[in-house]
Amino acid sequence: MNKETYQCNKCGTRVDKHKLCIVDDTYFCSRCMYGGIEPVEIYPIGIVKNNLIKCQKGFGVVGDDKISKIILFPTQKNFMYKLEDEKYITIIYYLHESGPVKSIFNRGIDGKLVGVFASRTPNRLSKIAIQNVKLIKIKGMVLYVEGLDAINGSPVLDIKLKINHKNS
Repeated sequence: MNKETYQCNKCGTRVDKHKLCIVDDTYFCSRCMYGGIEPVEIYPIGIVKNNLIKCQKGFGVVGDDKISKIILFPTQKNFMYKLEDEKYITIIYYLHESGPVKSIFNRGIDGKLVGVFASRTPNRLSKIAIQNVKLIKIKGMVLYVEGLDAINGSPVLDIKLKINHKNS
């Protein structure tokens, strides 16, 4: 089998595509990017189903779904106890179609020049997103939520209760 490999621009090592970070059009191996830290293994608990797709140009999603389905795997049933009592939840999901990372760029919402951490761009190294949504209903292992901008097929990593923090 012929694996696709790339050369790290910093150390010159050839690495498999899945161990490659592209930042500002420069290739970095995971060792140069993260040092000796081993990757974290995370398993999804479900998947997003809707008709949203990633914008081909610019920022955001395309589609008209106001309600998304989160289809949880059957193994998650025991963890759903009393979830139907909640009005708002937080969804953590994986940005499975994110693109190359730009460290500094013009933010989509207002055009301000910012870094990744001062934005909501899906093009980030962690490829993890978090969003508060309204829980509409639960039918079996399917959660119907409003306000999720995850694209169709996004792996769901976790669900948490949304907490409102009040200023002291």
